[in-house]
Amino acid sequence: VQLQAYGGGLVQPGGSLRLSCSVSGITFSDYAMGWFRQAPGKDREFVAAIDRSGDMKYYEEAMKGRFIISRDNTKNTVDLQMMSLKPEDTAVYYCNVAPEERARSWGQGTQVTVSS
Repeated sequence: VQLQAYGGGLVQPGGSLRLSCSVSGITFSDYAMGWFRQAPGKDREFVAAIDRSGDMKYYEEAMKGRFIISRDNTKNTVDLQMMSLKPEDTAVYYCNVAPEERARSWGQGTQVTVSS
């Protein structure tokens, strides 16, 4: 499985970013997908997940109302729209099969830095 996340960068507090993840090596539409993140010195944590069809979405409490997960089963991509970013959102963001117990090998992720 190849999971290529991109779209990260440096953004000011209150700003927005849109992450995308290109997935290959699996039948994409057969899997729920998720975004996860890992901040320096911390364990990896769940951010958001979306079911196979895109109808059901799940968010970590701290991200509700600020992040939106979506997927395109024709392009094998899963996106994360992030708004009202906070310094504590600074982390490396990864996409993978959800839930994490079913995750495949982790890609390199994409760095998101929220700082003024």
